[in-house]
Amino acid sequence: MSQSFDAISAQLRRRHRRSSRLKWISMGALGLAGLFLVLFFADMLSKGLPAFQQAQIQVEIDYNDDAQRMGRAALDPEVSRLVSRTFERLIPVRMRDNPELLGTSETRWVLADSEVDQYLKGHRNKLSDAQQATVDTLVEQGRAALKFNTTFFTSGDSKMPEASGILSAAVGTVMTMLVTLAIAFPIGVMTAVYLEEFAPDNRLTQIIEININNLAAIPSILFGLLGLAIFINFFGVPRSSPLVGGMTLALMTLPVVIIATRTALRSVPDSIRHAAFGVGCSRWQVVRDHVLPLAMPGIMTGSIIGLAQAMGETAPLIIVGMVAFIPDATASFTQAATVLPAQIFTWAGEPEQAFVEKTAGGILVLLTILIFLNATAVILRKKFERRW
Repeated sequence: MSQSFDAISAQLRRRHRRSSRLKWISMGALGLAGLFLVLFFADMLSKGLPAFQQAQIQVEIDYNDDAQRMGRAALDPEVSRLVSRTFERLIPVRMRDNPELLGTSETRWVLADSEVDQYLKGHRNKLSDAQQATVDTLVEQGRAALKFNTTFFTSGDSKMPEASGILSAAVGTVMTMLVTLAIAFPIGVMTAVYLEEFAPDNRLTQIIEININNLAAIPSILFGLLGLAIFINFFGVPRSSPLVGGMTLALMTLPVVIIATRTALRSVPDSIRHAAFGVGCSRWQVVRDHVLPLAMPGIMTGSIIGLAQAMGETAPLIIVGMVAFIPDATASFTQAATVLPAQIFTWAGEPEQAFVEKTAGGILVLLTILIFLNATAVILRKKFERRW
């Protein structure tokens, strides 16, 4: 039975209304996600940017006998209460290493206490009225100011927030990622080449492929438990070291590298393989001289993304002990170390207000590195990718 023109028009109007509603719902979801992203970055910037400034005070240091016994005697008593204790502790050490300083004096800028830093930034602090008046006087005299916080990038962790930095965590991160890359990249690429180019299509290879896809989706903390059980408890790899951290993250990164490499290999047309076979190349020569070079941009892109994902992981590294207090950068792959995500996690649990901005500042540094790595992967893909 044919429908009338009015009935068909009504149906079309209903379809258009449904399509319009779906469009606006999708746009609303996208806008909501963008709003949360903007709020997140705004919150991180508002809390993290102050971490890149640090209060400093200009002091007169008198290197006398009392200063050799305790650093506080070398400074003005009123100012010494406002200076970071880390600097005071260095005065006797410096005099011991440089005996010629005895009997001399110098004027220099030194780290202020974290409460002075918070006061100058307009945040909540615990300074008394007299101390605040002293700080105001120093500011008027040009002897107290907020300066670029080089300590944040040149120092390791510290119990005193004004002296805390990311250097040891950054060095530990680089060493851990080197181990991860050295293990995950060659093993992942070779596994993908075998499964894609050499392995027969049978029940065993199908089971392997399913397990690889499943490994890419399981929670990362399970890899930490695996690393603890195998690398530390069974093989005796040093706990909290970049070696065990890199090996654990390599387990987590392997499925990502394998899947990305297989996708890149599949993107190479079969005509390339057939042409190479046609001129007498063996299967290994076809893969080595023709398929791999053409797939390498996609392989590198997937590997960089996998490395960026591993760099942002915290849970598996906590399991293998990479949340240790590391004031100095490690020089060995078997010594105790920490990484940036674990350092941020540690700072987030500190009660001092000054550690809040340290936490946000560390997050900004980590986000910058991750965005740079992902942007590098996108640029490499667009520059070297071939469309067939």
